[in-house]
Amino acid sequence: FDIPNKVVAPKEDILVLEEDYFRFEEYAGVNVHGIMSGNVFSKYITRINYDKKIITLFDRNYFKVKDDFTSIPVEVFRNKMYIKTPMQAVRDSSAIVKLLIDTGAGLPLLLFSNTHPLVHPPSNAITANIGMGLGGYLEGFTGRISELDMGAFQQSNIVTYFQTLDTANINMEYLNGRNGLVGNALLSRFTVILDYHSFKIWLKPGKAYKNEFVYDRSGINIITSGASLNTFIVQGVQPGSPAEDAGILKGDQIIRVGMAPTSILNLADLQRIFQKKPGKKVRVVIKRAGKKYKKTLVLKNLI
Repeated sequence: FDIPNKVVAPKEDILVLEEDYFRFEEYAGVNVHGIMSGNVFSKYITRINYDKKIITLFDRNYFKVKDDFTSIPVEVFRNKMYIKTPMQAVRDSSAIVKLLIDTGAGLPLLLFSNTHPLVHPPSNAITANIGMGLGGYLEGFTGRISELDMGAFQQSNIVTYFQTLDTANINMEYLNGRNGLVGNALLSRFTVILDYHSFKIWLKPGKAYKNEFVYDRSGINIITSGASLNTFIVQGVQPGSPAEDAGILKGDQIIRVGMAPTSILNLADLQRIFQKKPGKKVRVVIKRAGKKYKKTLVLKNLI
């Protein structure tokens, strides 16, 4: 594998799937042809600047971390990084959890609810579609935890996904005893430096460090398709949500939001619109069985 003058990974093993089992494009809203594994990057020191959207690879012999970064020790197992850190699912109930650092996950935090007595969905959690696996859609819950430490940095009121592991059909050795993972929606609040050989990551707060964690306020789970990835289909509707109140159904196609036809929008645009402040009215036009219907959603907090 070779990006000329940038990354060289000779004799890499590759996995080629005949079908797009993971259907990344449906959930990411961008064209995805595959995944580059941590093994490709592990011989470098890797800096991810989320604010500038730049990944920089350094020869470790010529790299020095600047003083404004804070280090966190990690465990490295099969070219994957893990941290052990305090977490408060609710206030005054601290637990030490082991989390995979997953720069390929789009969510903030995923916890396996049957791996620790204090790791479970809060009472106000809602059902959620976590993503896609080889066996189909991954179902779970979404709620918020009170606090998670990232070294010297604390993040609060974090949108968190909860999944119950099927321990009978999962290789627990492969999971390496982890309680969940930290994904990009949390990591992107920092500039992150990864060093597999020194068993460390370094963090520096970025522009989004103090932002609140915002979750969808519409109750619509959207997937995208089409040549330009701007055909938006309702994959599911949260019970008791603004979408259900407005009469939106699974399988509806969203063709207009406000004054904008969805042909000029992308998935991230729609997600931002449906995350606006509670009480905001969002007018949409949907197509169902060849007919068009106008709907109005009044956004509200769901978790």
